[in-house]
Amino acid sequence: MKQIKPIAQILALLAMCYLLWSIHSIKRDVKQIKEVYMDTVKVTMYTTDPKQTDSSPYTTASGFRLDKKNPKKHRIIAVSRDIKAKLKFGDHVKILGAGKYSGVYAVEDVMNKRFKNRIDILINPKDRPTSFDSIRIVYL
Repeated sequence: MKQIKPIAQILALLAMCYLLWSIHSIKRDVKQIKEVYMDTVKVTMYTTDPKQTDSSPYTTASGFRLDKKNPKKHRIIAVSRDIKAKLKFGDHVKILGAGKYSGVYAVEDVMNKRFKNRIDILINPKDRPTSFDSIRIVYL
């Protein structure tokens, strides 16, 4: 019977430690999730154009300052006021089923009061806007 080399034993031990650490991290993360809420909303896009914002397009309603060259890098959304009642600035929302726009976004802006049940994703001015009618979101 062949003997396992000491380096292989060390690597096997390190792999086992990493696996145990990963399992512990997952359990810790799951414990931090209190409740998960889901909604179906309309998702649209907006840019830093003052016609779509206000007189200070590079500062969100929360006071967050946007990168003028690449505002979408922050992954920010504006939410309608009915959704804002469930969230606070800085909360995160996961958008599902919106193609390349799916993912986790931070709530840093609020929409005009005329909009209901809607989320606006901040994109760069040169990006092509689109909209989705029935998109699922998860409140994280």
